[in-house]
Amino acid sequence: MNSKTFYKREYLKKPRRCHLDYSDERVWEQSYLEAKCKELNLEEEYRRYQIRLMISSLTVFYPLFILVTLGMEFVNWLCVENTSLIYINLVSDASHLVMVCSILSVNFFESFVTRHRWVMVFTSVLAAYAVTFNDIAYVQYHKNNTHWPLNTSFDVFVLCMIYMFLPIPSITGAALLATSVSLIYVGYFVRNLIKHPTFEREISGYEDLAADILHNVGFNMMGIFFRIMNDILVRASFLDRHQFIKEEVWLRNALLQESMLLDTILPPQIAKPIQDSIKSKIRQSENAPERFSMGRRRKSDTFMPIQIHPDVSILYADVVNYTHLTTTLTVQSLVRVLHDLYGRFDMAASHFKVQRIKFLGDCYYCVAGLTTPDPDHAKMAVSLGISMIANIQEVRTESGLDIDMRIGVHSGSLIAGVIGEAKLQLDIWGADVDIASRLEATGKAGQVHVSGRTLAYLNIADYVIYPGTEMARKDNLLKSMSTYLITGTVSRGSIQTVLSESNLDITYIEIQREQTAAPSSMSDELREEFRKMPVGGFNFRKLCCRRGVNEDDNAERNLGTFCVAFKDSSLERSYLQQPDFIFKASMLLAWGICCCLIYMQVVDNNFVCEACIVVDLLTFLLLTAMLCIAWYKKVCWWKDRHRESKVYGKFSCTVFHLFEKLQYSVTLRITAYLLIIICYVSVISLIMINCDRDQFELSVIHSKLFHYEMNRDFCFHPWAFTNMISLIIGMSYTFARIPFVLKIVVSGCETLAYLLIVFFQYAFIFRHSATTSPFLQAEVAHCFRVCMMLLTMYAKERQTEFNTKINYKLNVDLQKKQKAADVTNQSIIILLNNILPSHVVDLYLDSIAHHELYYENYQMVSVMFAMLVNFQMNLPSLRILNDIITEFDKLLSVYKEYYVVEKIKVVGCTYMAACGLDFTLASGVRASSNLRSSSLHVDVERVLNQRSSLDNKETESNHDEVVFIMTSFALDLMRTLSVCNKAYSDFHFDRDLASGEICIGISSGEIMAGVVGASQPHYDIWGNPVNMASRMESTGLPGHIQVTEESAKVLQEFDIHCTYRGLTFVKGRGNIPTYFVGIDENLKFISARLVDRASTRRFSVMSSLEPYATPTSEEDESQ
Repeated sequence: MNSKTFYKREYLKKPRRCHLDYSDERVWEQSYLEAKCKELNLEEEYRRYQIRLMISSLTVFYPLFILVTLGMEFVNWLCVENTSLIYINLVSDASHLVMVCSILSVNFFESFVTRHRWVMVFTSVLAAYAVTFNDIAYVQYHKNNTHWPLNTSFDVFVLCMIYMFLPIPSITGAALLATSVSLIYVGYFVRNLIKHPTFEREISGYEDLAADILHNVGFNMMGIFFRIMNDILVRASFLDRHQFIKEEVWLRNALLQESMLLDTILPPQIAKPIQDSIKSKIRQSENAPERFSMGRRRKSDTFMPIQIHPDVSILYADVVNYTHLTTTLTVQSLVRVLHDLYGRFDMAASHFKVQRIKFLGDCYYCVAGLTTPDPDHAKMAVSLGISMIANIQEVRTESGLDIDMRIGVHSGSLIAGVIGEAKLQLDIWGADVDIASRLEATGKAGQVHVSGRTLAYLNIADYVIYPGTEMARKDNLLKSMSTYLITGTVSRGSIQTVLSESNLDITYIEIQREQTAAPSSMSDELREEFRKMPVGGFNFRKLCCRRGVNEDDNAERNLGTFCVAFKDSSLERSYLQQPDFIFKASMLLAWGICCCLIYMQVVDNNFVCEACIVVDLLTFLLLTAMLCIAWYKKVCWWKDRHRESKVYGKFSCTVFHLFEKLQYSVTLRITAYLLIIICYVSVISLIMINCDRDQFELSVIHSKLFHYEMNRDFCFHPWAFTNMISLIIGMSYTFARIPFVLKIVVSGCETLAYLLIVFFQYAFIFRHSATTSPFLQAEVAHCFRVCMMLLTMYAKERQTEFNTKINYKLNVDLQKKQKAADVTNQSIIILLNNILPSHVVDLYLDSIAHHELYYENYQMVSVMFAMLVNFQMNLPSLRILNDIITEFDKLLSVYKEYYVVEKIKVVGCTYMAACGLDFTLASGVRASSNLRSSSLHVDVERVLNQRSSLDNKETESNHDEVVFIMTSFALDLMRTLSVCNKAYSDFHFDRDLASGEICIGISSGEIMAGVVGASQPHYDIWGNPVNMASRMESTGLPGHIQVTEESAKVLQEFDIHCTYRGLTFVKGRGNIPTYFVGIDENLKFISARLVDRASTRRFSVMSSLEPYATPTSEEDESQ
């Protein structure tokens, strides 16, 4: 509908050959709109809305009908000198006014007529016939009793009343009723001609019979067109509103769901500034994206969403004997145990209003009093610790596992927030955080290890307290403070089972849950929104009682009173610039009315007029040409609709192009509209040009003096001329997408010109024609009919324009709301996808239930741990850490886009990432021709080809290239840190805070990825490679990448030299061989094949990003 076609097409060149695109016009056809309403099960709701519109039309009709009737009485009292017969007119008008208003009043009971819709048709028929027969009876009474040959007063008004105001739902029903009324008037006219020969002399004669028939045909054509176009516009607006409402409801529900998910991951006070920043970037998305730059200072608008919390309690918990579990249980069993444990812990944390921060393998830490200040934060944290111990002991009993819990709690201050710009996770920093961590590490299994500061917040009588451990007294960080071991009574409400082992629901990555769309049905919310759709008209209740401001009242304030133009000129301009896809229908009506006017003009002229022939012929040919242009596209589509690929020639394409310009250009539409009106005026002007006023006046005088029949061929027939003017005024209001103020001006000028003609130019001719009331001057009766037509068309068109513009305004407002909501929705989606992998976000939003375990199995993943060495974790250092992590994330985004490296988490100064978590995407990227220039891609393909050539049997790839990609990323991290150090070297305060070295460990193998826990979705990975990568980092050396033996062998195949370090002790594995990746002083890989010649080769995407890198001659030779 309108909302879908605001765009403008380019018409700079006329196509020589083209295809026919009729899609936009098709959706504006009545048959399509009716089928669409039925398809969406909206037909019944549309009928309800149509009834409301019809009732609103009655609220316009009542004042109009009363005004017309009273106006007629006022004119009679004012202009009639002999008032002896005026009382009959008063009784007649009063009777049909009371009858019509009484009959139609039942339609104001909306619920009644909705159930009994036949009542609307029945009362409409009674009202139309009441006005018709009352009008004819009045004329017949005066003809029989007072011998006044009167003309009927309401023949035109009744037709307008039937088509525009009466509540007849069916267009066919309205057309049949209006046709019957026209036949009654024409039949009465013919009856008088046959039975009363003098009637011919007094009124007009047989010439006017044809004109009378044609003007009835013209008004019926115009009425049918109005009903069809009104149905199209109303259905289009209705479907537009339905679409907007459905989108708004969906967006609102999606926004609520996403917000709830986001609130479970990040505290609102942390998430909101990040979300606002994302919104701002979305709104400024038209600007060029910021280029990736290293070695530059962060922009001033970059912020770090952190908060200082001065009074909280920090809890650190660690699973005792976790390392043994990792070596004895399968990964699936381990994840099930962790999910059960962390789910219990999450529910207990929620019970005690403690914010979980994150978990790191077997470590779980949280903060009490973080989201909202809580004076009992120490009590809540200790109670949670006791509950966690009880929960793990229950799991130990049920599963038979040798596990326990070691917990440390400390009260103090901390810094909470997120750093970096990818895969954001809430974290905490500060000296008190380190103390809580050390309390856990030096604690005792099965008891809560607290500091003296935390104990000071507690009621000692509620707990059993023991002295702290010997390890705590020897710890460098804790030896200066008192520590205590606490046990207490467990709150049973904090011990809940998430899912038992037997009924634990597992969701695998391979399982795709299809979302079946709910059957299309009207919800109560949708019905309520449809009830709010504007219907215009007069609100009689508002006149007698004060009510709340409704949607119509709010929207009406944006519109002018008389011209119904938007007070916002830009909104009015955008409204008018909408394309007119029903222009061809308007053109068809204009052509039909033109034929009627030409025929009426020819009949009225009883002599040959060469100028008339030329003008009539030119007018007919011009409008016929415009009609052909307007309908040519429709005819071609109807003829060739089954041949969509047909190519049209130059002539057809030119016609299509011209018609589309008419549709889309408001200037051309106005030009065509004015041209049609000018043609109409030219046709009827010929009647006046050929009028011999002097001869007509002489003929009238002679007929009075000598009592013989006067010759009326000297001039036009006044009532025929009046009916033609009425048709033209009606046509002035029928074109869509024409400014309403222009329609008012044009119709006003037509009426003013007519009044000048009647009262000044041809007053004698109009005065000697039939009148509508005894002793009423005929020219007054003529003018009253034209003014009645003008007022009727204005009233109805104003209501139509009001409804159309209000619907347009509401749709624009809905679009703005949707845009704002969409920006919010995008920001949440971006933020969620910056916390969890996108497929996990989709699953959680669509199908994953709370407390449900979700995991994925991967056969080959490379895991990396990278730690900044000797980095002080305080507030000034956090800013530097945020800058460095952000630069790491920017590099990650490059690999994320091309080579699928996934950031897992940041823990303190340690950056964890993995490669190989989405091989579907990785395979697609490797197959992309756009990446053939990448040295990394080429090298991976080269090595894989070498492997396949050496292997005689066709084996499935084990994706060892992820090790090479992960190692390349690790080298780029080192280079990134080097560039950052160069940048900070110019700033004294930054140089002192920055860390100059990084220690990296890498391992690879089979892992499991997924989401565990109950309250906060947290994506993590588990498996031996994770543990080994962590040990490679912790046992490694600064400035080196330490890898396991398996990873070293893979890297050798990629021509990367690895230096054997020796046997290294790893907790849980003993002494194992480890290797350092060969890296020279320029941070380039050392080639395994060229190691004897000390040649180096670099395989890193950073070569295209580093502004300082310039290739050496030696590097050129190697490449």
